[in-house]
Amino acid sequence: MLFTDLGLMPELLRAVADKGYDVPTPIQAQAIPAVLAGRDVLAGAQTGTGKTAGFVLPVLQRLAAQGAASGQRAPRALVLAPTRELAAQVAESARDYGKHLRLRTFQVFGGVNINPQITALRAGCDILVATPGRLLDLAQQRAVDLSKIEVLILDEADRMLDMGFIPDIRRIIKLLPGRRQNLLFSATYSDDIRGLAERLLRDPLSIQVAPRNAPIELVEQRAYRVPKEQKRHLLVHLIRECGWRQVLVFTRTKHGANRLTQQLEDAGIQAAAIHGNKSQGARTKALDMFKRGQIIALVATEVAARGLDIKELPQVVNYELPNVPEDYVHRIGRTGRAGSAGEAVSLVSADENGLLRDIERVLKCSVPVQPTPAFAIVESAPRPAGSGAAHAPGAARHAPNAQRAQSGRHGKSGGQRHGGERRDDGRSAARRSGGGGQRWRGRSS
Repeated sequence: MLFTDLGLMPELLRAVADKGYDVPTPIQAQAIPAVLAGRDVLAGAQTGTGKTAGFVLPVLQRLAAQGAASGQRAPRALVLAPTRELAAQVAESARDYGKHLRLRTFQVFGGVNINPQITALRAGCDILVATPGRLLDLAQQRAVDLSKIEVLILDEADRMLDMGFIPDIRRIIKLLPGRRQNLLFSATYSDDIRGLAERLLRDPLSIQVAPRNAPIELVEQRAYRVPKEQKRHLLVHLIRECGWRQVLVFTRTKHGANRLTQQLEDAGIQAAAIHGNKSQGARTKALDMFKRGQIIALVATEVAARGLDIKELPQVVNYELPNVPEDYVHRIGRTGRAGSAGEAVSLVSADENGLLRDIERVLKCSVPVQPTPAFAIVESAPRPAGSGAAHAPGAARHAPNAQRAQSGRHGKSGGQRHGGERRDDGRSAARRSGGGGQRWRGRSS
């Protein structure tokens, strides 16, 4: 099957060809005709399978067929995304695929000044991509008109659930017309997602293009057991000895991401952190430097990494295992995309053994645990007063079996959760239990 077989208009086929595509992915081949037919859709697909184009292309066609009104206009399609990065990525895709059409796409999310967004919305758009928190802020200020929405898309709906967005989504739905098309896309296909679909979708077409909660097959997984306080030394060893040039490293908290980034810099490894406390400009700059190869390690929290569009990412490291086992699937799904092989490495301390077992239950297979290699304990190089991170590796001590604890001398690891830690979206969150671990409730923008 080719894109030309899906019933797309010539303007969209030109845009697809401009991007070098001619054969749709499985999710695109199934979703595009269904959306064009006006069906509600419940689609389960891993990240990297092309699901964004699976809804962007048919929505653009629907809106273009009706024509673009001149002057000010209220949005007719609304895409809700859990993070700023994903919202920006979806909006960029809509503009790329719609470049031969007279349609306007705009995105709104928190972390930036709201006033330019208000001004842009007054000028009108056809497709609005938004994070729930910022959209509600705009609605409360009467800066956005949602009464003309014809299509509602929930992208990465499972992440919306994990982040506690359901109350916000319900409030947003009350602002929409009752008659509309609904599309729900999710990387995992949990029972919670099915419950949400039953309440939101009308006679939906269910599309499942990947085994439930299964990682991408091209990702090689392995784990090392290592004391918490020695994880950073093992990570430095792996980056150096394996010759890694681009690695995405996951931590649980913003504080841990900042600390690990500094420790990598102290060891002479170019690194940058990306999380909810960083400004949007800083996040965009760090991601751009990572893509350009100007930094080796991008250290990210789970929330901030959602929606990152990094092609051919070779390595992902779970510096700390996630509390929610499904998040492991999301994390390792950042590599092994578009047919490329990938590698996912997990550093497992003794207190994370239960989390590893939870992950293996979700995967329905074991994560291979390999012998921990001998690595050096790298002392941080002293910094001149007032200077930034030191870029020269400090002195090293050898740890033959990586088992000698250095607590007290090297400080606590990024894996320790601190009381009162704020969740990655920068707002206070309340804990709730469920699924395979602890989840967080709160609102992100």
